Amino acid sequence: MKMKGLMSLFFVIAIPAFANDCSVSIESTDAMKYDKNEIVVKKSCKEFTVNLSHSGKLPKNVMGHNVVITKESDARAVASDAAVAGPDNHYVKPEDTRVIAFTTLIGGGEKTSVTFNVDKLKAGEAYSFFCSFPGHISLMKGTLSVGS
Repeated sequence: MKMKGLMSLFFVIAIPAFANDCSVSIESTDAMKYDKNEIVVKKSCKEFTVNLSHSGKLPKNVMGHNVVITKESDARAVASDAAVAGPDNHYVKPEDTRVIAFTTLIGGGEKTSVTFNVDKLKAGEAYSFFCSFPGHISLMKGTLSVGS
């Protein structure tokens, strides 16, 4: 009986911890900041989820935030195309093959998430995540990499 109880406890503790290894939560603010500047995606993950929350109070048309993931070399060009894409497209050019994944645009007090296949990422490649709301990439950006 003791062993069965111990195994049950192991699964209760281990499964949630393992599930969290394939996701990250990022908080954004009205001060144009993310609370993270680095994301490491474990290569053992099949899918990865980015959870974004906006702890500010300003609406998305004034201080909207999202998370866009691209190769580092594509980030500035994708961000430049964001203004033309407009808020109805979450400041992401439709069908942009340079974009690996992106969340919807949110305002203060809102949350969103995106899940993508990790096979879109390659170990050793440099990736970026950033907010594509016009002008935000200057402060709201970070690196994303594939780790062990």
